[in-house]
Amino acid sequence: MTRIKYTSSDVDLMARMMRAEAVGEGKLGMLYVGNVIVNRGVADCLDFTDVRTIRDVIFQVQGGNYSFEAVQKGNAFYQRARSTEKRLAEKNLNYWRQHPAKYALWYFNPYAPCPPTWYGQPFSGQFKNHCYYEPQAGTCASVY
Repeated sequence: MTRIKYTSSDVDLMARMMRAEAVGEGKLGMLYVGNVIVNRGVADCLDFTDVRTIRDVIFQVQGGNYSFEAVQKGNAFYQRARSTEKRLAEKNLNYWRQHPAKYALWYFNPYAPCPPTWYGQPFSGQFKNHCYYEPQAGTCASVY
């Protein structure tokens, strides 16, 4: 079962983003970031009504900046995708979802304890340095 339609270039793009954002958090950390990427692609709500592909998600601009910092600043994002990260990306694209990112649409590293909300959205959990946030109940049925 595929969660979102994708091409081989989507796999590469997502693999590069997962590595750039979470390589220091290991395979599980990268899978959680992958959850957020795919969730944004299937979410038809909030800030994600106009993104339908992996490419749309990765290069989405919000408030004048790319949603993912690595697009602007990340050396790792602009390196070739490696087979390990490609396999992880395919796992996310096809089926893999797990708490705390199972329904998450946002994550960030606060370099401090995770706040209970992020832009009004509830905290769903933490993995290593990243805090994950899912939409408020009843605001984004397409993610659940």
